[in-house]
Amino acid sequence: MIRLSDTPMTWVAAGDSITQAVLHTHGARGWVEHLQERVRWQMDRLTDIVVNSGVSGWRAVDVLAHYDHLIGRFAPDVLSISLGTNDARAGRAGLHEFHEAMHQLIRRTSADTQIVLHTPALVSIAGREARAELPLYAQAVRDIAKDSGALLVDHEAHWLQHFATADPIAWLDDPAHPNAAGHLQMADHTLRTLGLGPLQPRT
Repeated sequence: MIRLSDTPMTWVAAGDSITQAVLHTHGARGWVEHLQERVRWQMDRLTDIVVNSGVSGWRAVDVLAHYDHLIGRFAPDVLSISLGTNDARAGRAGLHEFHEAMHQLIRRTSADTQIVLHTPALVSIAGREARAELPLYAQAVRDIAKDSGALLVDHEAHWLQHFATADPIAWLDDPAHPNAAGHLQMADHTLRTLGLGPLQPRT
């Protein structure tokens, strides 16, 4: 669970296009925006700051190479890292690089920062050819979280619980990107896992 401070906190969400929430929500909120609504409004933490530094198409090595710009300068109290969907296109051969980059991201971050790691969500059946090893990257995130003591939000497990072996297209806009419903699920699962939820529906 996230430890909340009595003083204003800075939250940074680093990741890829799913974090950035470009295009595929068609104007609806992405999961980070839902998190911001919950933290800053519903939880009455009006002066907390939530920074979304997700970059479409990026992998762990890209985020690491631009660490200071995307993460370091904000000195976050909470750092969310959600990567793996693009990294998985490298298959098994890319796992070592992914492990190393993720561990370096964690090592570069202050020991006072609460780190949250997210497993990638499922892709559709049509998207599995390009990302056949995505489950291995999800497991890598679990292993890294265990090794580092980071908090873990397991989207893969949550989606599998809902869809099992069925095609998860109801939560996707294309083979690899969540739609508005998928982002809402990611946000609610994140908030509940971190002890900050549930996300209250609009009235």
